[in-house]
Amino acid sequence: MKCYIKDYPRPQFVRNNWENLNGTWDFGFDDANVGEKEKWYQEFKGDKKIQVPFTYETKLSGIEDENRHDFIWYHRTITVDGAKMEKNRYILHFEGSDFITKVWVNGAYAGSHRGGYARISFDITELVCDGENQLTVKVEDSYDPQQPRGKQRWVEKNFGCWYVQTTGIWKTVWSEYVPNISLASVKMTPDLENAALKLEYEVDAAQEVLNEDLVITAAISFQGIPITSQSIMANQKHIETTMNVAYCGGIGQGWGLEWGVRTWAPSQPDLYDIDFTVTYKNEVQDTIGSYFAMREIRIDGPNILLNGHPLYQRLILDQGYWKDSHLTPPSEEALIEDIDKIHALGYNGLRKHQKIEDERFLYWCDVKGMLVWSEMAAAYQYTDYAVEEFTKEWMEIVRQNYNHPCIITWTPFNESWGVSKIETRQVEQHFTEAIYYLTKSFDIMRPVIVNDGWEHTVSDIITLHDYEEVGETLYKRYTEYREQILTTEVYHSSAKSAFANGYEYKGQPIIISEYGGIAFDNDDSGWGYGNKVNTKEDFIRRFDDITTAVKKIPYCCGFCYTQVSDVQQEINGLMDMERNFKVEPEIIKEINERQIGYWRSFM
Repeated sequence: MKCYIKDYPRPQFVRNNWENLNGTWDFGFDDANVGEKEKWYQEFKGDKKIQVPFTYETKLSGIEDENRHDFIWYHRTITVDGAKMEKNRYILHFEGSDFITKVWVNGAYAGSHRGGYARISFDITELVCDGENQLTVKVEDSYDPQQPRGKQRWVEKNFGCWYVQTTGIWKTVWSEYVPNISLASVKMTPDLENAALKLEYEVDAAQEVLNEDLVITAAISFQGIPITSQSIMANQKHIETTMNVAYCGGIGQGWGLEWGVRTWAPSQPDLYDIDFTVTYKNEVQDTIGSYFAMREIRIDGPNILLNGHPLYQRLILDQGYWKDSHLTPPSEEALIEDIDKIHALGYNGLRKHQKIEDERFLYWCDVKGMLVWSEMAAAYQYTDYAVEEFTKEWMEIVRQNYNHPCIITWTPFNESWGVSKIETRQVEQHFTEAIYYLTKSFDIMRPVIVNDGWEHTVSDIITLHDYEEVGETLYKRYTEYREQILTTEVYHSSAKSAFANGYEYKGQPIIISEYGGIAFDNDDSGWGYGNKVNTKEDFIRRFDDITTAVKKIPYCCGFCYTQVSDVQQEINGLMDMERNFKVEPEIIKEINERQIGYWRSFM
């Protein structure tokens, strides 16, 4: 793929004129919340240094203070090239900042954003000048369980499976020069049946420019070989078009065998390059590099189909935590290492749990053929405020990551977190239905799971969580009592019903989307699910026993093992926090990939 630029934060919408603003920033705690009153944005009073994008709680930040500080400030100097400002706007991006982010430039207020997991962008063109400029950021956070938190604790100490809070900037900060006449976004939807790609352009230009002289050209290629191109007049801000991507020349093995296109799948993750050019009166205004894949994910009765073929999903739960940097990846290489090691363990996908990962991670999942379930960070209290915050940020995330082919499932809710009375309370049921249909209104392709593991309402896949440690017991539960579980006469695990009151099974695919969680570590203070094992032999025996039991369930079309690596007090990973394997990966891989019955021929 030719659009790859190392560390570029937005790999599906690449411009060359950008600057990474990570590194050493001035920093200060403002526990009394006096910074705005004292105008720290004019005269910064912080007395510390921090390494952005690592939060102050982490070792890599240079501070490593795990205590609660609800008001924090950042400051640095940015340099702007005045010559570039004649035909460009200067945009400031935060890939992730938790929770309320306020920005000042040269003492003037630039704007704010609420939410911790979606990208934030500020147009600060009118506030910057040629040369050095002062950038000041205040971030406000709290232990409020109404806001989307994911696995961040909301009390002073870690407990259960909740960990040290993440406060402030925790993903890359960067800037770019964006032409005055430009593309704001492109939504790309593959139509495999018709060998076509649907494009939805959003144009950013003055109204008087939107005429026959403004043209968008898209050029598609595969491994450097041109496939097709199309030019379309941009006489309005929103434009839809379709491009046929079938190629009759025959490129490589498997080309044109079914649809005349190369499809994306874990075994062969073929990606097309697509370049966008915006011209006005035949003069180039904006150029963007991107990529897409031709792949189809859909539900067919009890089956999940990828490109028309049954897909058996061997997933692993991935919380994306690191010892010295917590939620923030320590490097791009660390992201690649995780994906490669997950593949080495015999998994074809992962469930990114309670976190929206760095988009570089999704890029590498696209490149390496790793299936991804994208799961929203949960709130833990149901209120009108929680509904509003969750809905706004969830749709920002869906829009931001829509084009990544690796994402095959949206999972907005998990285990009734934030909707604790969903089994009986209609208002909470209606909220989950609203999120389901809102997600489907934006994305017609992907399945949406509503309330993964526990009381489902409307859901394209029925998912069950079960940490039973004896394989025979697990197998009998889901073979002898299948109908009772799906009709809620018998609860599956954790004394939870498969459906909320008033909802019923309608023939959807079924996946055991959490199981295992075997604690295996020399740390006696940590925990896992069930009894801890003390030797490698005991771990392998139990892992094989329960994994084989799940695979034998005839109607189950996938599983998700808990989990990739240890996370703080939770020691049930297949790797420790330094990403060292606890058991040789080839042993785990053989168990995971061992075929059992007809279904497994599609693994």
